Amino acid sequence: MARRSRKANRRHPLATVLLIAIGLVVTGGGYAAFSSTTAATAETDTSSQQVIDEGEKLFASNCATCHGMSLQGTDDGPSLIGVGAASVDFQVGTGRMPLAMQGPQAMQKPVQFTDEQTAAMAAYVASISPGPAVPDESLLQADGDAANGGELFRINCAMCHNVAGAGGALTEGKYAPELTGVLASHIYEAMLTGPQNMPVFNDDNLTPEDKRDIITYLKYVENNPSPGGFELGNLGPVAEGLFAWIFGLGAIIGLMVWLTAKSN
Repeated sequence: MARRSRKANRRHPLATVLLIAIGLVVTGGGYAAFSSTTAATAETDTSSQQVIDEGEKLFASNCATCHGMSLQGTDDGPSLIGVGAASVDFQVGTGRMPLAMQGPQAMQKPVQFTDEQTAAMAAYVASISPGPAVPDESLLQADGDAANGGELFRINCAMCHNVAGAGGALTEGKYAPELTGVLASHIYEAMLTGPQNMPVFNDDNLTPEDKRDIITYLKYVENNPSPGGFELGNLGPVAEGLFAWIFGLGAIIGLMVWLTAKSN
């Protein structure tokens, strides 16, 4: 009986292996869940040290040649100390940086970095010294006062960008770019940071609500066709007047020549 009892209480040879396997599965699953949660937090928190470190690596390999390892600037590029995350998001997010070639101004081109990489570089630059931050999404919905935005745009922006945001030429080979199809965040950041030849419109010049209204106006113009007919590129009364003179008077002169030839 005693022998049978000891045999009944004896563990199965595979019991230990099974317990170890269960322990490994539980431990591995817990670690994976913790890692994924940490990674998700790092992706959403642009100020996390992990994101900043990634931005530093990207900056060192793509930007430091012109702007310096410490953002101090060089003969080939300005200092980035104090420009903030908004400036980096605009310049890199529109493809203007890294600069393809020296010229009157940086030209927009295909973007070379993902949104996550751009955010990481912006976080790194912002971690070195404070500056304008990327605007809050609530200001980018184009749900403000379009009438007020139109008035503000005509007063502050239309002399360069045209009243319909069609862009225009400036001096020495520079130009004000077209604003059609530009992301609302980039429009806001341009007003906030003043890239190229554009003046800076800080919150004392134009409040965040004013900037939201300007974005609302631009998106309204972009999404609504011209009620006056063919827009002629939205280049304004000079182009429209020239069109009338060339084609209108040209048609009249052509008709007069035809009538004269007919009578002869």
